[in-house]
Amino acid sequence: MGISYKLENFEGPLDLLLHLIEKNKVDIYDIPISEITEQYLEYVSHMDSEDLNIVSEFLVMAATLIDIKAKMLLPAEVNEEGEEEDPRAELVARLLEYKMYKYMALELKDRQFDADRVFYKKPTVPKEVARYEPPVNLDEMLSGLTLAKLQSIFESVMKRQEEKIDPVRSRFGTIKKEPVSLEDKITSVMSYARRNRTFSFRGLLEKQTDKLEVVVTFLAVLELMKIGKIHLTQENIFDDMYIETLEPEGEEGELDLEGLDDFSL
Repeated sequence: MGISYKLENFEGPLDLLLHLIEKNKVDIYDIPISEITEQYLEYVSHMDSEDLNIVSEFLVMAATLIDIKAKMLLPAEVNEEGEEEDPRAELVARLLEYKMYKYMALELKDRQFDADRVFYKKPTVPKEVARYEPPVNLDEMLSGLTLAKLQSIFESVMKRQEEKIDPVRSRFGTIKKEPVSLEDKITSVMSYARRNRTFSFRGLLEKQTDKLEVVVTFLAVLELMKIGKIHLTQENIFDDMYIETLEPEGEEGELDLEGLDDFSL
């Protein structure tokens, strides 16, 4: 009784070669080409010749194996770097690539099979965790901000205030006004920031009525930066600076002014 070969299990000549290598437990990087060629030809001789397309692929590989076997009998060729070339190198590379894709296909097949039994729970994050905000890093928030930049904007605003003085009315007597409270100015600036979200630092100072209010407003901005309520940015040197509130829109937190020194002008 002859041996029957179920060649339909092999998807191609590389699949058959890989099967023979694993069956003989040989190193894929050091294929005994003579032994593997004989076993391969034995398989091919028992193939059904009805489908010429399939048979032709196996015959092309058989010719390749015979060609490699013949080159192995000849003196080894030397490449430009002076190293001997292995006639099996190209075949080994093709087998490794095929083996990788074959195992990847099996892995995807297993994942597809197991996917029907996998269920995922929708994320449910507590409100307290969702509202969490990391502590304000003052060093990062004030990076690139220098006293020279603040002074430049401050001097520019002060100069504009001086230019607004009427030379005739300035000779009149001075009318004293109520002192400007730093705490009230901080509350006023924060209220303005909540309404506008992002606005010009220079524009804020220009809205003040006199030098005293400009100074207190300047101090209020510094204090709000210190407690992490606002953030200042400047794209280019000597450009205007922009203030942005760090409070989420619609959520107005209380201002912690307990440690603020009593100050008024």
